[in-house]
Amino acid sequence: MIGRVRRLLRQRSVARFTVLLLVLGLLGLALLLVPRPEVAQLPRLADRLGALAPVAAIGGGALLLVALVPRTAITVVWGAIFGPLLGAGYTLAAALLAALAGFAVGRLLGREFVAERVRGRLARLDGWFARQSVLGVVSVRLIPIGGFGLISYGYGTTGARLAPFLLGSVLAATPSAFGYAAVGAAAVSPDEVNWLAVTPGALGLVASVVLALRWWRAERAAGQGRRSGGAANGDRHVPADRPASNPE
Repeated sequence: MIGRVRRLLRQRSVARFTVLLLVLGLLGLALLLVPRPEVAQLPRLADRLGALAPVAAIGGGALLLVALVPRTAITVVWGAIFGPLLGAGYTLAAALLAALAGFAVGRLLGREFVAERVRGRLARLDGWFARQSVLGVVSVRLIPIGGFGLISYGYGTTGARLAPFLLGSVLAATPSAFGYAAVGAAAVSPDEVNWLAVTPGALGLVASVVLALRWWRAERAAGQGRRSGGAANGDRHVPADRPASNPE
């Protein structure tokens, strides 16, 4: 058993994929052990940082997302520190950087392993990811199947294209970014929150639902078209056998 494991680890793709799993495991463990700050004390941090606060918010938020910290928690904290609008904006910028970083790490460490071993339905699923448009990424991001960072790593291991993935990730994150940033702002100064800041989130939610519905209808229409084409090919008219000619 040990010898078989050693032989597998000598394969470059297996070794890289093992590193990816170890990184994710260590990040998950750190997420459980690292203490969480008090939200009410966070607005003072922005005053200490001064002009560097936006850079720290975007860069630090990206690092936290890559470290598998939930995007909801980051958005609430950033809303508490910077307010609903700036907090949401900084969170979305951090989400873009984190999506790029997670995708790159997943592609570097996991893509070769997955491409060599997927068969059957998994191969078709990988092909579906490779053909995905922005709408497909939005639909996957809106399904509660994993954290923002974990999905970014997972997408990197598939054949997905980078540009649709990044754009779809930001579009899917927009509705909740404004909503949770407003919640964070309300937690530290409930009398000063302008609830009109939630309006972009509501509009983003509507847009996301519309995009998801359009993608679903397009996929449904494409499936019906394939079935219709298959039926047409299978139901070709075959002329009846002609009667045998009279040998006389």
